[in-house]
Amino acid sequence: MSKVAHYLQEHLVGEVMSSTDARRYFATDSSILQIAPSLIVYPRTENDVRKTCRFSWQLAERGRIIPVTARGSGTDLTGAALGGGVLLVFPAHLNRVLELDIKAHTVTVEPGINYGKLQQTLHTHGRFLPPYPASIEYSTVGGAIANNVSGEKSTKYGPTGAFVKSLRVVLANGEVIETGRLSKRELSKKLGLSTFEGEIYRSIDTLLEENQELVEQMKREVVKNNAGYNLRGIKNRDGSFDLTPLIVGSQGTLGIISEAVLQTEAHNPQTTLMLAHFDSLEQTQNAVLELKALSEPPSVIELVDDNVLKQVHELNPNQLKEVIEPPYPAITLLVEFDGHEKQNKKAGRRAEKIFETYAVTHQVSADPEQQQLFWKLRQATSSLIGHNNGASRSVPLVDGAVPLERLREYIEAVYKMLEASKVESALWGHIGEGQVRFQPHVNLAQVGERQKVFRLLEDYHKLVIKLGGTISAEAGDGRLRTPYLEDMYGADVYALLQKVKTIFDPYGTLNPGVKFGTTIDDIKEILRSEYGLDHLYAHLPRS
Repeated sequence: MSKVAHYLQEHLVGEVMSSTDARRYFATDSSILQIAPSLIVYPRTENDVRKTCRFSWQLAERGRIIPVTARGSGTDLTGAALGGGVLLVFPAHLNRVLELDIKAHTVTVEPGINYGKLQQTLHTHGRFLPPYPASIEYSTVGGAIANNVSGEKSTKYGPTGAFVKSLRVVLANGEVIETGRLSKRELSKKLGLSTFEGEIYRSIDTLLEENQELVEQMKREVVKNNAGYNLRGIKNRDGSFDLTPLIVGSQGTLGIISEAVLQTEAHNPQTTLMLAHFDSLEQTQNAVLELKALSEPPSVIELVDDNVLKQVHELNPNQLKEVIEPPYPAITLLVEFDGHEKQNKKAGRRAEKIFETYAVTHQVSADPEQQQLFWKLRQATSSLIGHNNGASRSVPLVDGAVPLERLREYIEAVYKMLEASKVESALWGHIGEGQVRFQPHVNLAQVGERQKVFRLLEDYHKLVIKLGGTISAEAGDGRLRTPYLEDMYGADVYALLQKVKTIFDPYGTLNPGVKFGTTIDDIKEILRSEYGLDHLYAHLPRS
């Protein structure tokens, strides 16, 4: 082991590892990128995290940078769970429910807790966390907060950030702070602190006061924007102040989450699920807009196109046989209502009128077994993600979203872009949030295929920005989308975001290269030559 590893092991309760096979394992996440850490730390306590950050800070003060990166289960699609320095791996030890407050409907957890296990615990108390991601069974809650993840239910309930009440955060210098909504009087006390925490509060407060117009320019007419930092959520009109929205979605670049208090919602397993088929994008867009405008909007609006169904049928003709037969409709929507029985029936009737106007056919079911069959259409995308054609693999590249009024224009342009790149098109996603996803099959070992990847990245992000959308919707920027952040916001807003990073992390020790400091040329250097999801097959990869 290196001197650094020996030093940390002496001072930490948790384990430190630097073996070649461990470093190789943690050199990849679920993205197309690869960076091997110098060593791995499995923190057992918040104090372990604090000491690691303090050690890194002290080295940086002397001119030696050993960065610190937090990691959950490695499901990040952008390379944000990778780092060349110390990798803090949370699921091994910091994985507990600390408190379940039945009266306040809150749950306090450590960041390494498995999201699916937490959800099961909440279900036994009639509660749940609505913005669960597709990777719920094999991802961590800390990762979901760090990425401000959203999922199928976010159409109604919003992203993860909407459910984070407060956080304990380890700062770059090892200090620990607690975030939460502060009154003017409470903020005044924070501004008077002589600690690094006080310095941060003063700097962020001043930055917001001096740059109100720039902060407002960050607004996008999309359901959810996860690009950069959420500066608009910090200070309310009443003067109250909360750093929580800034930490949520920051991907470990401003601080490392060591504990979280989350608000939960009442869980109703009795839902109404509707399956609607469309023969045109214009009709689909009209239906989505009207569904979103309902007084009781759906909890879920998911899309799969005919290319998904065709490709799944080619792989396994029996997979969707019980649900749908070819020829397949151009677009299929799954629309769910999860209110009380009377609410569901009322909302369902209004949704049926919308489908009678725009859809070719539709079905409605409140039967759980029938609903499982409906869901097979959306979950069939797992077959495409896990399928390989020789050395070609389905690779994750994009996570954008556009205003709902531009959905048709967006999807048509994506089809043209994929056709021009000679890539098989198959689209799916949270269409209720203005988002569709595609994962082209490419062989990353071939120069021509790698060039195709970068061409798609360039064309796609230009398209999303042109349509007034966001380059990061369901998750964060990571490394993969960092080169396009300035293009989206412009030089002035981008510089403002960089100031935020500097305020929290003056020596650049927290997850460097994420959100800032990564160029296209950098990505080319760390692009994998072979992509795989071997570590997820026990769970079945989802998207």
